[in-house]
Amino acid sequence: MWGARTYVMGIVNVTPDSFSGDGIEEPDLAVAYAQTQLERGSDILDIGAESTRPGHEPVSVQTELARLIPVIRNARSRLPSAILSVDTYKPEVLRAAAEAGADMLNSVWGLPPALLDIAAERDMPVVAMHNKDEARYDGDVVDEVLFFLEEAAGRAVRAGIPAERIVLDPGIGFGKSADDNLRILQQLPRLVALGFPTLLGTSRKSTIGRLTGRDPEDRIYGTAATTALAIAAGIDVVRVHDVAQTRDVVSVCDAVVRNWRPAGWT
Repeated sequence: MWGARTYVMGIVNVTPDSFSGDGIEEPDLAVAYAQTQLERGSDILDIGAESTRPGHEPVSVQTELARLIPVIRNARSRLPSAILSVDTYKPEVLRAAAEAGADMLNSVWGLPPALLDIAAERDMPVVAMHNKDEARYDGDVVDEVLFFLEEAAGRAVRAGIPAERIVLDPGIGFGKSADDNLRILQQLPRLVALGFPTLLGTSRKSTIGRLTGRDPEDRIYGTAATTALAIAAGIDVVRVHDVAQTRDVVSVCDAVVRNWRPAGWT
């Protein structure tokens, strides 16, 4: 599965306060958008109901469930073959989402024990992301991120999740300065060298905005640059808002880096 091509995770925000302005709270509209993201070329749909933008206000379990579960349930019904990822760090939400039809977990706070126990019990693939409350590092940011992720992966393996179903995300923009983010992007081969599948989420993020001077909706090209660099480094999954444009980037980069060819190539 891994290594033959790069997979695209399409973002579906079921929130009123997404930093990128693409949140959709109404369940039917959110499911319709999920279908659109699938048609644009998503391999995985990542559905989340709590904004994790800088300065966000955490929502209660009840609020997150009320937003999320109707979308997961209806998406599962309307898109039976789609891979549905639930973007949450709350055990109660993960359990309910799994019962509603979610296939995998994407956690922005690594794999705390209660969350890991449910994922292992439900035999779910997991994405473990590095995060911290403040962008303060005593040593090298990359060293700390890799230590955190390797430790999380080790616990997941010991919990019974196969290594090929444990995806590691360095958490660009989460508890990191712009320079920290750039340092991590420069060192992506070290993340890949841990030996687990990897994911990168740079889409429309503030570091790209600082570099280009553009608003979130106009950061497609900046995001595309990081996607190309990620594929060259061996990253397996890219999480993005702009799926159709990313699919083009992935197709060209995979042809060069992974020797991939589209169907019908002669």
